[in-house]
Amino acid sequence: MSSEADSSTPMTRLLEHRKLSPLDLARRTGVGAQEVQAFLNGATPNPLLLRQLASTVDLHAADLHVIAGLPVPDKLAPLDAAAGGLAATLVEHTIRLPASHRHQLRQAVHAMPQETRTQPVPPLPPREQYPPGPGGLILRMLRNRNLEWIGSAKCLARLTPHYLAASTLGMIGHGRKELTPDLLVSFATLLAVPADDLAALTGIAIPRGQTSINAAASDAAQLIWDIRRLTVDQTQQILDEAASMLAVQEAPQDRA
Repeated sequence: MSSEADSSTPMTRLLEHRKLSPLDLARRTGVGAQEVQAFLNGATPNPLLLRQLASTVDLHAADLHVIAGLPVPDKLAPLDAAAGGLAATLVEHTIRLPASHRHQLRQAVHAMPQETRTQPVPPLPPREQYPPGPGGLILRMLRNRNLEWIGSAKCLARLTPHYLAASTLGMIGHGRKELTPDLLVSFATLLAVPADDLAALTGIAIPRGQTSINAAASDAAQLIWDIRRLTVDQTQQILDEAASMLAVQEAPQDRA
């Protein structure tokens, strides 16, 4: 990417990658061109604009808040921090299941009732308050999936070739360790965001031919997003269902 692109904002880089002008965005969202341009210039947008933009560019509204450098509203944030600790085990089970069972798990999540938040979202600890930059953007998006450093490292190891220490992820978030193109592709897998979109958002170019992922990893990453608004008890139910499916699948078959 050019130095000019690197000096622009994540959102303007994404639009350039998608070949969308601010006027195109305004027409597709039904929002005034001046309001869209003001947002791209750094003005704080209203929530309605962010929801409309998220739909237009096919990104989650919570992620769009991160991309815009804004706090994620409580109603879009993960519901129960304790549930995030189950994600890695759920991923480990999910990638060993056939596509039909992976689909059933996602359907089971979508069928669960949305519980009401009983406590406000706690503030992030100091170690997760990242400076502007590609690494901080990635780590904030992982937090949107209810993944802190350890959970992110475990899920990354199960879905991609990268085995990183939790502290290494923290160093990436704080810009003390390079976010390489191949690592960016692995983060794209975990985030369930197209690698070329993530490259545009971060300003890190990736070689062609490094953007494909297998279907099981893709489904597992989508499931991580699906469960982010569940309680720990609801997530445990999904994990139990996945374990039951896996036990049936891997049980020795009776021979006649």
